[in-house]
Amino acid sequence: MLITRWMKKIISISILIIGVCMNILGQQDPQNSQFMFNKLIYNPGYAGNSGGICATASARQQWVGFEGAPTTTVFYADAAVNPFKISSGVGLFIGNDLLGFEKNLSIAGTYAYRLDLGKGTLGIGLNIGFFNKALDPTWKIPSSDYHTPVSGDPLIPENKESFVAFDMGLGLFYSTEDFYVGISSTHINQPDFKFNKGTPFMARHYYITGGYDLRLSNPVFELLPSFFLQSDGKATQITINTNLLYNKKLWAGVSYRTGDALVILAGLQLFNGLKIGYSYDFPTSDIRKNTGGTHELMLKYCFNISFDHVAKRYKSIRFL
Repeated sequence: MLITRWMKKIISISILIIGVCMNILGQQDPQNSQFMFNKLIYNPGYAGNSGGICATASARQQWVGFEGAPTTTVFYADAAVNPFKISSGVGLFIGNDLLGFEKNLSIAGTYAYRLDLGKGTLGIGLNIGFFNKALDPTWKIPSSDYHTPVSGDPLIPENKESFVAFDMGLGLFYSTEDFYVGISSTHINQPDFKFNKGTPFMARHYYITGGYDLRLSNPVFELLPSFFLQSDGKATQITINTNLLYNKKLWAGVSYRTGDALVILAGLQLFNGLKIGYSYDFPTSDIRKNTGGTHELMLKYCFNISFDHVAKRYKSIRFL
């Protein structure tokens, strides 16, 4: 019985270590289940796409039940602007990601040049900012001849450290009234962090996304299929999603993320321009035996500013 309990503990710890390593090595950027609503996080070309001003806050608690599991909070805003009669979009992004004893803070400004192309608009975007990676390790080493002290390993950090690096991203985003597609890359300069033990770096990440608005026979219902591909050049993950939109105010859907999770989504537009969304990830890997899943909450508000004296009503934009 005692051996069985220890085996269960060892297996649980092993799964956590493997999962964390996969998150660090295969996916350094935080996961995002509501990607169809949060395009500016991974594609600066989206800035200004709504035609107005949008602000979004998102919080994600991954692998509930695991101590040190990833926790991500994000705030970003973007607006359509027209300086010198040049159609453009600008944005601000602030992200905080906690994983074990690692803390990541990212702050970036975004600019997108927008031009009419065919039946839609193409956004060519760039974001520039800073990435702060901080370590605050705490190790518990058993007193035994079989365990090596942390100081004996040249690659294991011992003390609290923090390093700030310059970061950049690029993106193209094309959209029409019924369709959108985007391609982008984050950390294109692959910033590195010079710690006392080792020099980790942020790998360049690549994203491709697309979606379509399929109007059904009943005009109050719309089907919004989409996909999201993310890769760091070594590992690739694809998410397929379908959301059903009712009366442009209420939606529900399901996603499948290859090798990782089945996701359910729901949300509603509370009042003019304000939206709230929620998603829950059911892990499909062996980690499901040791976690209560993943929760993600999103709050988004979009509005238009007009300098005319004529009163205008807000019109809901597709694919916000």
